[in-house]
Amino acid sequence: MTKNKMICDVETGICGDASDVAMEMIDLNQPEKKVTLYYITDPICSHCWALEPVLRRFEKQYGQYFNVQTVMGGLLETWEGFADVANGISGPADVAAHWREVGEHSRMPIDGSVWLENPVHSSYPPSRVFKIVQQKDPQLANTFLRRAREAVFAFNQNIADEPVLIDILNQMNLDGETIVKEANSEVGEQLLQQDFALTKQLGVRGFPTIILVNEENKGIKIVGARPLDYYVQGLKQALSAAGPLQTQTLPALSSLLEEERLLFSKEIEVLYDIDQKDIPSFIQKELSTNSYKLNEILGEAYIKKQ
Repeated sequence: MTKNKMICDVETGICGDASDVAMEMIDLNQPEKKVTLYYITDPICSHCWALEPVLRRFEKQYGQYFNVQTVMGGLLETWEGFADVANGISGPADVAAHWREVGEHSRMPIDGSVWLENPVHSSYPPSRVFKIVQQKDPQLANTFLRRAREAVFAFNQNIADEPVLIDILNQMNLDGETIVKEANSEVGEQLLQQDFALTKQLGVRGFPTIILVNEENKGIKIVGARPLDYYVQGLKQALSAAGPLQTQTLPALSSLLEEERLLFSKEIEVLYDIDQKDIPSFIQKELSTNSYKLNEILGEAYIKKQ
């Protein structure tokens, strides 16, 4: 018969399992993160926008294993002399159809008409702003990058224009005018050039590229927007892990919306393994009716924090 472990022992002074020693050192710290994840990207990279649902899930479930370093890659300095022959792009108007194709395939909404109405002349201005904010707070910088992408991809705002950048920053309760002024200074350019040098050092030519580098300074490079399994397997290789990796508990939708402010249907589907048709009922179950507003853009549902 199994001994009752709830018994109280008068000699040890323990109620329960008395097999533990009376005094010992314990460590409640999380395991030291042994991998650096370099995410080389650009504010107007459509495939980076398409990757966001998968990248968020990867970070939420496996982020205990790595530290993220977001690096600006410099997709478009100017249209003068620029051409993307592989995608048939020689001018701003050519981008619109390409963006719409990526949006339809990924279901991360992309309108693309900004290229016809008010073309983005360079991705460097928002990249410099990102670098300035990153110096102050890396997490805020990632929030800025997300807001900038929402603005340009879904809502057709030219994120190379200073008033648009200032407005995005102000809505984050930052001093938009001061940050944009600093981004336009020599400091902003120097910070951006440092990222470009790192991009070159890492051998990156296309975006998105994710490189997982371990303590031995050996890395796994994953180019393009890929399914979640690519990144999990890459992380396992970087860690030299024989068995499956431990996953963290996903945040509740209410917590995620508080953090993100706006979420598209595809992002919720990928994070929680939910079919598109089940999204309305899932949202109703997880969120109080006065905490969000349900909208639609380009045939895709999205929720916005009230």
